[in-house]
Amino acid sequence: MGYRIVDPEAVDPAPDRPSECRKLSEPGGLETMAINRFHAAPGEELPLAYHYHETQQEAFYVLEGDLAVETPEETYEVPEERLFVVDPGHPQRAYNPAGADGPVTVLAIGAPAADSDARVYDRDPEPEPKYEDA
Repeated sequence: MGYRIVDPEAVDPAPDRPSECRKLSEPGGLETMAINRFHAAPGEELPLAYHYHETQQEAFYVLEGDLAVETPEETYEVPEERLFVVDPGHPQRAYNPAGADGPVTVLAIGAPAADSDARVYDRDPEPEPKYEDA
């Protein structure tokens, strides 16, 4: 199988996601990268949680609308036909703002393909206990 055409509309959306997510890697026969197409209404998030990847680099290409990406330092606004890249170890949460005029459609690409390297990012870690000298 040297060539394939995949119609994202023929791929069932992944269940239990905060927005529509069509996982295109398996139907495309991809082994070294992950590709997902997200379609999010205003107020919907793309990922399941604010997270980071240990080894995977992610790229979000905005096909339609404007994507917001929250990071610990700032929230980026990514307009249509722009690419936003996240390096491994850097937390992010991508979403369509509640006040958006319409949906956002995003092609998310991750490499290497890594099913188990996503880690939840705790925005508000509990403070470390303070010990007094005895």
